[in-house]
Amino acid sequence: MKPSSSRPPAAGRRRPSQSRARQTSQALQDAFVRLLVERGYAAITVREIVLVAGTGLGSFYEYFASKEDLARVCLHLRTKALLLGMRGVAASHAGRPLQDIVQAVVDSQLQAHRERPEEWSAHYLLERHYSSAEAYRKMYERFVDAWAGAIETASDLPPGYPVRAAARVSQTILYGLFSHAHLRAPGPDPSALRTEACTAIAAYLNALPSAQG
Repeated sequence: MKPSSSRPPAAGRRRPSQSRARQTSQALQDAFVRLLVERGYAAITVREIVLVAGTGLGSFYEYFASKEDLARVCLHLRTKALLLGMRGVAASHAGRPLQDIVQAVVDSQLQAHRERPEEWSAHYLLERHYSSAEAYRKMYERFVDAWAGAIETASDLPPGYPVRAAARVSQTILYGLFSHAHLRAPGPDPSALRTEACTAIAAYLNALPSAQG
């Protein structure tokens, strides 16, 4: 999946460590996402963000250096939530057949996208402009690691199975299907998306041992 870069707050800027501070930071993030869906990134101003969030302009700059900084944080946290969901499913399904693990991973990603698909549409559109190559490679490798960790625990994995290659292609298929499904109009059909992802990934994984000779 193409992730966003997670730029840490500028030196001297306040970190939202206390409850009230976290609430303020979250309110600004929520306001940004709402405006992103309604108006698009280019049309949003910092003043509009703080107005929707119900905070002051000074509060914004305590946590974020700029609108771009806030965008990167929002993108990173949303992508990180997908990764954590995948890791959780991998841990809870360790020792199951490979097909069950694939379906569980796909379902975890589908569940994360299901409630607010319009926000994910905005997310995938925005990340194309605000993800550096370095940030993309880093987060992509984390998703590949999560896939590898899930695949290698399968109870029916043949000896010598190329886990890393399987993980890399599985992530590429999953990200490609999910991102394009949310970018196209009128939006994804969750049932069809699940079938496409599970079928494509399972077919590739099942073909790998013979493909490797």
